[in-house]
Amino acid sequence: MLMNDFQAIADRVEIEALRAEFTDAAMMRDRPRLASLFTPDGVLRMPNIPVELTGREEILAGGERLQSQWDFFVQNTHPGTVRLDGDTATGRAYIHEIARTLDGREGLNHAVYHDRYRRTEEGWRFTERVYEVRYLDTSPLTGTAPRPQEGPGNDPAHAADTAAPVPAASFADPAPADRLERVAAALRAGGFAAEILDDAAQARARVKDLIPEGASVLTGASETLRLSGVDEDINASGRYDAVRPRVLAIDRATGADEIRKLLAVPDYVVNSVAAVTETGALVLASGSGSQLPANAGGAAHAVWIVGAQKVVPDLGTALRRVEEHALPLENARAQEVYGRPSAVNRLLVLNAEPYPGRGTVLLLREAIGY
Repeated sequence: MLMNDFQAIADRVEIEALRAEFTDAAMMRDRPRLASLFTPDGVLRMPNIPVELTGREEILAGGERLQSQWDFFVQNTHPGTVRLDGDTATGRAYIHEIARTLDGREGLNHAVYHDRYRRTEEGWRFTERVYEVRYLDTSPLTGTAPRPQEGPGNDPAHAADTAAPVPAASFADPAPADRLERVAAALRAGGFAAEILDDAAQARARVKDLIPEGASVLTGASETLRLSGVDEDINASGRYDAVRPRVLAIDRATGADEIRKLLAVPDYVVNSVAAVTETGALVLASGSGSQLPANAGGAAHAVWIVGAQKVVPDLGTALRRVEEHALPLENARAQEVYGRPSAVNRLLVLNAEPYPGRGTVLLLREAIGY
């Protein structure tokens, strides 16, 4: 009987540690660790969003999509009940959260997690977590999230998770191999095909493999495409039905509708992006917005070529990269080529690709474009 009492105490302690680990993984934006706390067939249900994620892969991808929207997020978990039943258990944990998203939504809430647990070879794991909000206050928050720089007191493993400002100079520095691998994994979890290539020459060859001869192809107004030679391959080789030369030949005053239709629905769009996040989001910026419909879904297939310097931790940093790094460089180019300034009048954020196989991201180990 005494042994059984010790086992019950040990089980309760481990389940409390499991619940604490969930909160820590959420706070540290460690999506793989959070997903690993569930059984392979575990379910996370959040009816207030609404979200229902089944299995570790869905929980990982869903967490990445959710966390990419945060400006800041704080979760506190308070102990609740645990009822043991051999190798399974049920319980409740009480939650207090405060958060602000990048699009300005904010508030605090009190909630309950209704849990089911199972003993596994990895230890106790969630088989189900159901989130129930009991109180919600969406009044504007008066505080802000501090943005500490990395220093001796910070854990480098979580440096990206602090959302600390990235100095503008670093927006031109290529990301190391481990960050590219994280980006590729996050993109694949979101439905994109993602490949890591050494340089622009490999990307140029890969584009020829991906796009069949005779296909209608729209190229974005991209320095990456120009510098790599991809723009010339598509628009001047005669191999494809190139959309951009056709558009340039149409009188804009009388052929605006024809131009709009040509740009919107090509077989393929080939472009770059202003930033790609480690959570697997692509960010495109445009002055006119004319090339965005094809990227968003109008084109049957899309290929994005992305230099390693465009990798950023999250969406907030991506938007800073657009304004602080890409726009000044594009503005200088526009002044020289067109005689007028550029502007970020349209932004497109691709958080996931709902049609697997449509979108391919070619991540380069070198920096190219801006």
